[in-house]
Amino acid sequence: MEAGDLVVEPLDDPELQIQPASIDVRLGKQFLEFQHANIPCIHPTDETEVEDYVTETVVDEDGEFILHPGDFVLGTTKERVEIPPDLVAQVEGRSSLGRLAIVVHATAGFVDPGFRGKITLELSNLGTAPVALTPDMRISQIVFTELSSPAKRPYGAERGSKYQDQNGPQASRIQGDVEFGGDQRGDGGGDA
Repeated sequence: MEAGDLVVEPLDDPELQIQPASIDVRLGKQFLEFQHANIPCIHPTDETEVEDYVTETVVDEDGEFILHPGDFVLGTTKERVEIPPDLVAQVEGRSSLGRLAIVVHATAGFVDPGFRGKITLELSNLGTAPVALTPDMRISQIVFTELSSPAKRPYGAERGSKYQDQNGPQASRIQGDVEFGGDQRGDGGGDA
């Protein structure tokens, strides 16, 4: 980080956020909620359909987002990250929130070398009681692993990476994958 190869910004409290083997990241203010009433199903490859079933909620600085039992929403980190070609990152939940049954990713906890942007969080409440989430709370941690050599084709424009430079939670863009008639070879697990 001191050399500028790895970027995590804003890192408002390094003494608090930099842990022995990870960096704590905070919850942003934007959430994408799936509207499930009167919907027979979501067809992931239909871009307009996915957009129709997702609504954005922005929480005030002093507000809170209530995550109810069984809910699944997309959130975002406050921090923007830039992962250099010789590192890979893994997004993990904080144990204090895990003990309240809050998980921060369903399957996409991997952040590829070369990824830039805010990290989308897949937030679920596996418990039996609603939990209040507040912007700026430390929501998850990023663990980095050094590669033996830099990635030859890091995440980014050359790969057609669909989530590069995202600035908030992003709904699925699977309809852009080549197997569904798009031109993208896949997201390669670029963000969580």
